[in-house]
Amino acid sequence: MKLSVIIPVYNSEATIELLVKKLQQELKDILFEIILISDGSSDRSNIICSRLATESGNVRFIALRRNYGEFNAVICGLNWASGEFCVMIDDDFQNPPDEIRKLVNRAEEGSYDVVYTFYSKKEHAIYRNLGSRLVNWITSYLLNKPKDLYLSSFKLIRKEVVEEIIKYKGPYPYIDGLIFRITNNIGTVQVIHQKREEGKSNYTWRKLISLFLNILFCYSSLPIRLFMPIGLGLFGLGFFFLLFLSGQWMIGPDPKGWQVVTAAVLFVGGIQCTLLSVLGEYIGKSFMAQSGQPQYVIKYNSENIL
Repeated sequence: MKLSVIIPVYNSEATIELLVKKLQQELKDILFEIILISDGSSDRSNIICSRLATESGNVRFIALRRNYGEFNAVICGLNWASGEFCVMIDDDFQNPPDEIRKLVNRAEEGSYDVVYTFYSKKEHAIYRNLGSRLVNWITSYLLNKPKDLYLSSFKLIRKEVVEEIIKYKGPYPYIDGLIFRITNNIGTVQVIHQKREEGKSNYTWRKLISLFLNILFCYSSLPIRLFMPIGLGLFGLGFFFLLFLSGQWMIGPDPKGWQVVTAAVLFVGGIQCTLLSVLGEYIGKSFMAQSGQPQYVIKYNSENIL
């Protein structure tokens, strides 16, 4: 199988059939499959997807029992994919099906493990664009992502990387976070971004905040490590404040009570934060060990070459 097209579906009865037909037309000269994952749809999406799978031998349909979220639906699709390349595409036609070839060509030209798309103009709502900027900013610091790389949902992943991603069995998958644990061999390609064909975006403020917290606490131990510089800073400030007050007490005039209390609080608080950071390091190491992060990922070996 050359290509697996993975489509998370949520209440897309108005667009999903047309999208599948368009994919069949655009990719007819490629050996490919379409994997539809209904993420707890409450409209007629399941009925339509089931019929499409029955009518076409290269369409597979999976219905989840409830709404788990886009990333959970995508990783479900990745577990069922068999293509050399896996492409994730939205169900609302904002990513035109005819742009998929650009991703495949880019991956083959540069031998990239992952290819992200970027847009000259995004047709998302303002709050969605602001949320995307926030996510891209935090991932640059937490995941060592290049600052100029836009983490779009429309992307291609090579099969070898997919096989590593699906080793993650936790309840909070973040596909981009898992990608950066595995590879930095990443390419980009510019594509068209269209307005939604029907309805409105399923991404709400609540989902964006949930994604932000997921990235912050599930894919990095940086928040715990922040206790160390804060603790050392408070400890140093309290220590020098106490030293200053001791000199003032010996030379005169006597320091005021609130000054002594403030210095003591800073000093003790700094010790507590420093100790918390040490404890946090142990917790963070344990967390990262249990999160499925690989020790290493082999790109090829002598057996592959021969």
